[in-house]
Amino acid sequence: IWDTAGQERFQSLGLAFYRGADCAVLVYDVTAPNTYKSLDSWRDEFLIQAGPRDPDNFPFIVIGNKIDLENRAITTKRALGWCQSKNNIPYFESSAKEAINVEQAFQCVAKNALAQETEVELYNEFPDQIKLTNEQTPRSDSCAC
Repeated sequence: IWDTAGQERFQSLGLAFYRGADCAVLVYDVTAPNTYKSLDSWRDEFLIQAGPRDPDNFPFIVIGNKIDLENRAITTKRALGWCQSKNNIPYFESSAKEAINVEQAFQCVAKNALAQETEVELYNEFPDQIKLTNEQTPRSDSCAC
């Protein structure tokens, strides 16, 4: 998990950080409209830098954070509309401070990331297979000396 904290200075590091990602989480502050307005540019920049096999179906998650604060500027309806317009990106509202919906959002991240892995990718690090069968190799009583 790479957390760039939405800082523009990290956008130039995208290639090194994003390549090979299986899911991306876009987080904005529901009390700060400028962070919501940046969702498009962060999403687009991620897709350019990461170069996923299928950009149209790459799994993103959007989280509207700081719902514990009173001065909300971005409505749930507005955020859901943006997510729906981007191929129905899953949307969560959370409070990291109060631990509201954080676990649910990360479960969705994990599920979507694992769905990106093929069986070959998951198990290619285990070249030596162990076969669990009752087959026994026939014994030879003679020596091959």
